[in-house]
Amino acid sequence: MNHQGRVAIVTGSAQGIGKSIARKLAEEGASVVLADLNEAGVAELAGTLPRAIAVRTDVSDEASVRAMVKTAVDAYGKLDILVNNAAIVPFTPWDEIDFTEWRRIMAVNLDGTFLTNRHASDEMRRNGYGRIVNICSNVVLAGTPNLAHYVASKGGVFGFTRALATELGKHGITVNSVAPGLTETEGTVVSPHANAFDFVQMLQAIPRRAYADDIAPAVSFLASEEAGWVTGQMLVVDGGHTRS
Repeated sequence: MNHQGRVAIVTGSAQGIGKSIARKLAEEGASVVLADLNEAGVAELAGTLPRAIAVRTDVSDEASVRAMVKTAVDAYGKLDILVNNAAIVPFTPWDEIDFTEWRRIMAVNLDGTFLTNRHASDEMRRNGYGRIVNICSNVVLAGTPNLAHYVASKGGVFGFTRALATELGKHGITVNSVAPGLTETEGTVVSPHANAFDFVQMLQAIPRRAYADDIAPAVSFLASEEAGWVTGQMLVVDGGHTRS
């Protein structure tokens, strides 16, 4: 893909899938705003990319999201691409999920999706062009255990993406989602999810572990000009774990 001249925001880009997406877009020519609560992590990544700046962002806080979009526009003059990747991936049995834990997940995963999409799309409408890619998850198809609140939040991302595509198509903005499966990242290898890799591999059509760099090309495509006739879709990138 060619992203020359494009300006992108990637949330949750200090590590894992978000970091790989940011690198991919930068390699293909985009100027990238790296947004994460981990300010040191995105600052380090920014130093390795040709056109990148880092901004500390809490996607569950509207003032922080508004400042993130303003930073992008102030630095590069516009905003073309939003990759909404920031999320909390818990591992909590249903009997241990209380309302505080439920709201913690929803605040980042679903409220954060609304806030980033809201403020990014408002800016994109000024130029009549935009690409929004919300990172979903194949758990919305698999109903994975110990993740009920996460599954609910990502189900919301899936539905919201489809609805927003309808709202924004007339403004030249596409809205799609990418749904990875279990993917090796800095976070998953030190979490209880690490114990699931061998089992998940047995269910996949491609019998190997997924890595963050396996996800980034799908995002890059949906963020490109070439994907201008694709909107309201969920692209599942999980090695054939779920076959819909």
